[in-house]
Amino acid sequence: MFRAITTILFLALPSLANANEFKPVKEKESFLSLVQNRELRIGIYNLSLNVLPDGQIKGKALGWEITGSWKWQDGYFCREMDWSGMPIEYNCQLVEAQGADKLRFTVDKGAGDSATFRLR
Repeated sequence: MFRAITTILFLALPSLANANEFKPVKEKESFLSLVQNRELRIGIYNLSLNVLPDGQIKGKALGWEITGSWKWQDGYFCREMDWSGMPIEYNCQLVEAQGADKLRFTVDKGAGDSATFRLR
């Protein structure tokens, strides 16, 4: 009995580990299904963003307004934003999802820094 339970747990571990992996989001429709009617949040910065289907970005960080625009291009999320008068340059980012609760954006098409957002 112990051996059977151990075997089952051993076989289940790889699938549990895979559930925690980030997987690339390459299609605009898949991306929209994740963000539609949801807020992207990073609590430590009091950052919240809404990425709207019409190409707008709206939100706040540290109490200051964020506005911007985005488009999907060649499998990447490309955006430019303004944070209360401070421009945030146009950049195309790799988007990866961990289930339906987290999105990771990595600048420079996946070659640069990344930020992980919770979806609410």
